[in-house]
Amino acid sequence: MLNTKPPTPRPENVPHAGGVSNDEFRAALARLAAGVVLVTAQEPPLDEDGRGEDVGMTATAFMSVSLEPPLVTVSLRNGSRMDDLLDEQPLWAVSVLAASQRHIAGRFAMKGRISDRLLFEDIAYVRGEVTRAPLIGGALATLECRTEQRVVAGDHTLVIGRVLTAELPSPEGDPLTYFKGRYRQLG
Repeated sequence: MLNTKPPTPRPENVPHAGGVSNDEFRAALARLAAGVVLVTAQEPPLDEDGRGEDVGMTATAFMSVSLEPPLVTVSLRNGSRMDDLLDEQPLWAVSVLAASQRHIAGRFAMKGRISDRLLFEDIAYVRGEVTRAPLIGGALATLECRTEQRVVAGDHTLVIGRVLTAELPSPEGDPLTYFKGRYRQLG
């Protein structure tokens, strides 16, 4: 015999929470602790004889995406200097900052800051062999990446990069974290 029971009604679609204010959204996500990284890249030279300027940006919206292939992503504000640069050239690097490197994170997070060239002036770093981007001395880990994909998401762009090199220059340190609008140490 055929089942003549009427179909179960579908639940109504849950509407987008359009009533969430920017302040409410920020306050909620400030409760999510995040690691702190410095994303770096080198601008292409302006002429044949020159070297491009080094560019750096503090980021907390960084994470691994895939093990096979090794992929990471960083979220960049649309129209930021780093977003514009990584739209032009695909090579960049990440230094996972140690708790003792809070001053570096703060320096590269400043709004209205001085030129990046001056920001790098007294910071120990080496150049990545693949990307030529600065890799910060004393970082817990460093990665060199090549952009695989860019995904526009609201007022940010997710830059997905294939990890080309991964090193552990100072693997024993504690990480720098960001929680409730401040840099923190674990413990």
